[in-house]
Amino acid sequence: MSDALRSRVRVVIDGEPVDIEQGATIAAALAICGASARGTRASVSNEPRAAFCGMGVCHECRVTVDGRAHVLACQTLCSDGQNIRTTRPR
Repeated sequence: MSDALRSRVRVVIDGEPVDIEQGATIAAALAICGASARGTRASVSNEPRAAFCGMGVCHECRVTVDGRAHVLACQTLCSDGQNIRTTRPR
Protein backbone atom coordinates (compact mmCIF):
# COMPACT_ATOMS: atom_id res chain seq x y z
CA MET A 1 0.00 0.00 0.00
CA SER A 2 1.37 3.43 -0.88
CA ASP A 3 2.13 6.01 1.81
CA ALA A 4 -0.58 8.27 0.42
CA LEU A 5 -3.25 5.62 1.12
CA ARG A 6 -2.19 4.76 4.66
CA SER A 7 -4.14 6.39 7.48
CA ARG A 8 -2.07 8.56 9.77
CA VAL A 9 -2.63 9.94 13.22
CA ARG A 10 -0.99 12.87 14.95
CA VAL A 11 0.34 12.54 18.48
CA VAL A 12 2.28 15.05 20.55
CA ILE A 13 5.47 13.75 22.14
CA ASP A 14 7.05 16.03 24.74
CA GLY A 15 5.37 19.01 23.08
CA GLU A 16 6.36 18.10 19.50
CA PRO A 17 3.71 16.91 17.01
CA VAL A 18 4.49 13.61 15.29
CA ASP A 19 2.54 12.05 12.40
CA ILE A 20 2.55 8.26 12.59
CA GLU A 21 0.86 5.45 10.71
CA GLN A 22 -2.42 4.38 12.30
CA GLY A 23 -1.96 1.11 14.17
CA ALA A 24 1.60 1.89 15.29
CA THR A 25 2.53 1.62 18.94
CA ILE A 26 3.70 4.57 20.98
CA ALA A 27 7.12 2.87 21.18
CA ALA A 28 7.27 2.94 17.36
CA ALA A 29 6.38 6.64 17.34
CA LEU A 30 9.10 7.31 19.90
CA ALA A 31 11.64 5.46 17.76
CA ILE A 32 10.59 7.22 14.55
CA CYS A 33 10.91 10.70 16.05
CA GLY A 34 14.19 9.87 17.80
CA ALA A 35 12.85 10.09 21.35
CA SER A 36 13.79 6.49 22.15
CA ALA A 37 17.45 7.32 21.50
CA ARG A 38 17.23 9.95 24.26
CA GLY A 39 15.30 7.57 26.49
CA THR A 40 11.71 7.63 27.64
CA ARG A 41 12.54 7.93 31.32
CA ALA A 42 15.54 8.18 33.63
CA SER A 43 16.90 5.54 35.96
CA VAL A 44 17.63 6.35 39.61
CA SER A 45 21.16 7.29 38.50
CA ASN A 46 19.66 9.58 35.79
CA GLU A 47 20.67 7.28 32.91
CA PRO A 48 18.26 7.21 29.95
CA ARG A 49 15.96 4.18 29.74
CA ALA A 50 13.83 3.13 26.75
CA ALA A 51 11.91 0.19 25.29
CA PHE A 52 13.88 -3.01 25.69
CA CYS A 53 11.75 -6.16 25.43
CA GLY A 54 8.95 -4.83 23.21
CA MET A 55 6.38 -7.11 24.81
CA GLY A 56 5.44 -5.41 28.07
CA VAL A 57 7.61 -7.41 30.45
CA CYS A 58 10.47 -5.04 31.28
CA HIS A 59 8.45 -1.83 31.83
CA GLU A 60 11.36 0.28 30.54
CA CYS A 61 9.13 2.06 28.03
CA ARG A 62 6.75 3.67 30.54
CA VAL A 63 5.38 7.04 29.48
CA THR A 64 2.52 9.32 30.51
CA VAL A 65 -0.36 9.40 28.02
CA ASP A 66 -3.04 12.06 28.36
CA GLY A 67 -2.15 12.48 32.03
CA ARG A 68 -2.15 8.74 32.83
CA ALA A 69 1.27 7.69 34.16
CA HIS A 70 3.10 4.37 33.69
CA VAL A 71 1.59 3.48 30.30
CA LEU A 72 3.62 0.84 28.46
CA ALA A 73 4.56 2.41 25.12
CA CYS A 74 5.26 -0.97 23.51
CA GLN A 75 1.73 -2.19 24.27
CA THR A 76 -0.27 0.96 23.50
CA LEU A 77 -1.43 2.00 20.04
CA CYS A 78 -1.21 5.62 18.96
CA SER A 79 -4.49 7.44 18.54
CA ASP A 80 -5.11 10.85 17.07
CA GLY A 81 -4.52 13.69 19.52
CA GLN A 82 -2.69 11.73 22.22
CA ASN A 83 -0.39 13.77 24.43
CA ILE A 84 2.62 11.63 25.30
CA ARG A 85 5.17 12.72 27.89
CA THR A 86 8.44 11.02 28.61
CA THR A 87 10.41 11.58 31.76
CA ARG A 88 13.70 11.31 29.97
CA PRO A 89 16.72 13.25 31.20
CA ARG A 90 16.57 16.80 29.89
